[in-house]
Amino acid sequence: MSQAQTQAGSMAGLKPQEVAFWLGKAVEWGQAESPDTQRDTCLHMGPLRAFLQLLLTHIPTWSSTTETMRTVPFIGQFLGRLCWNPYVTADAESRSLLFQSLWSLYSEEPHNAVERKANQWIRNLLCQLATEEEDSATYVLLKHMGLPPKEYNLKVLRKMVWLLVEEVGESCSSLADPNQRCSCDSVLAASVACVPLVTCPETAPLIGALLQRPVTCDKAALSQDFLDAVSSAYSRKCVSLEAQAVVSLWCHSLASLEGAVMSLLDSVLSNPASIPHNLEHTITHSLLPKACSQHGSIFLIVNDIFRSMLVQVEGNQTVLSLIHTFTLCFLRELAAMQPQECVSLKAFFPHTPQSLLAPLLTHPSDMAQEAWPEHLAWVTASLQRLTEEEEEEEGNRGQCGVFEAWFLLVQCANWVEVASQLLVSARPQDCGPLLWLLTFYHHPTNQGHHRTQQLVAARAVWDHLRSLFLLSAPPLPADQLQLLVELMSAVPQQPSLDSLLVASLLVNFAVFSHNPLSGAREIVHMVVQQSGLVREAVCVLNMVELRLNRERSSCSLTDRVKPRTRALHDTLTHMAQHDTHTHMVQHDTHTDTQPLWQRWDTHTAVPGCSTNQTL
Repeated sequence: MSQAQTQAGSMAGLKPQEVAFWLGKAVEWGQAESPDTQRDTCLHMGPLRAFLQLLLTHIPTWSSTTETMRTVPFIGQFLGRLCWNPYVTADAESRSLLFQSLWSLYSEEPHNAVERKANQWIRNLLCQLATEEEDSATYVLLKHMGLPPKEYNLKVLRKMVWLLVEEVGESCSSLADPNQRCSCDSVLAASVACVPLVTCPETAPLIGALLQRPVTCDKAALSQDFLDAVSSAYSRKCVSLEAQAVVSLWCHSLASLEGAVMSLLDSVLSNPASIPHNLEHTITHSLLPKACSQHGSIFLIVNDIFRSMLVQVEGNQTVLSLIHTFTLCFLRELAAMQPQECVSLKAFFPHTPQSLLAPLLTHPSDMAQEAWPEHLAWVTASLQRLTEEEEEEEGNRGQCGVFEAWFLLVQCANWVEVASQLLVSARPQDCGPLLWLLTFYHHPTNQGHHRTQQLVAARAVWDHLRSLFLLSAPPLPADQLQLLVELMSAVPQQPSLDSLLVASLLVNFAVFSHNPLSGAREIVHMVVQQSGLVREAVCVLNMVELRLNRERSSCSLTDRVKPRTRALHDTLTHMAQHDTHTHMVQHDTHTDTQPLWQRWDTHTAVPGCSTNQTL
């Protein structure tokens, strides 16, 4: 050892003779290829571990890797030689001390060429320690000892993960002593070391610890390569993470969050036949509602993606159902949180007209059924005022308010379903607000829609349905049925009603009216068959069944309605099997000739509708 190295060791608080001894031993041992060096290595293993532990306690006291190498210039040569000695790395405790020493030397933000080169050297050593070749001296030794290499590697990996988890869990040392090297430096080093191992099940605890570690200072940042690797592995289902670790991943990575939302949309849109029965399970299993309830920023981003999708799909009922069911799951997760953890609902819906927020977010089951008509009348009156103000205001300001109100109505579509049910028993003088609400939901803008004409058409459909379902006995009047079919069918060059709106009126009358079941089935069969609304009727019937199950309706209503829904379901299923309409290929088409996204004037950005947000 040179005089400079001896002086450096002394300055570091290490005895010069001890430093010279161990560096000499490392050089002498080499890769322990001879029996004498192997025997000597084993004899000195205990004292070597003690020296490594002493060295490890000194490394964090230096402010940077540059200072460390200036103070103890022998450290790189010493650790590097030991890492290539299979008799040293085969010892679990010595191996873990080598790992920790290397991690402590890693620079989170290298400031010069020396630190950049040191980082590359450290990565190579970590990779060599974790993935030794089968013909290496270590494997020869393990074979001689009768220990399977795979078992050895797993034990080493588990030990490494345990040590890293323990180290990552330590609090930020710079808070106590700003002059001391921050313990957060090991966070970046650990995340870098973890990149090639993210798909190993044994590293899941470390991934979770890294993702969930509080960001106490700017040195606690995670490697972007690590975040990308974990995001990719999770999206491909190659890594199993705890729910909270997944939520933390989305907090760290906007791209990962957006990928999760798009994956949910893709899984739902690519299999609409499973909707709506499996929709709630699919959404809950995605963990997105849980993440949204814990982090308002995540909810805002998810909502923006839903907005963007909604204005491009021309009224796709699958997307509408997805947004509605997602909101139900989100509100359920929010209700399950501790009061001290919750934030105001206004923080989740900053652009929504606040007067509508509480009334629409209140679930129908949380209110007496007798109060439903008055509640919906108030909601409808508020929405009508918004649409009237929109026509008076210039530019997009008023339009934004109407869009946000409509988007909230989509999220809380259970009230639209309740309105459809109430229309079955509504008196002619009371049906106006309920029909307006349904028309607004399916035709939110008045531009090119002619809402007045559509309200007249909806009222005509309702009148004919009411007349037919008031009949207590067959035969059904053929002329009324034919007229109803004509009203429910799209007419070219005329502002026709949305097919789901008319299907909703028909199915709700069939389910909730007191008309004999045989008559209801006959009306549904004839009207649906001639108007080509089989698929829409099945969709509406499924939604009615789900709502009744969610709301735990009264026993008398359930006992009366369930047999009717089962019978109607059988009728429609039989019809769907013989339906050769192109809906099976081009599903969720809209009767309007102009796409929904074009009917909203989007030349000026709607507040809250941009996905360019950061967490």
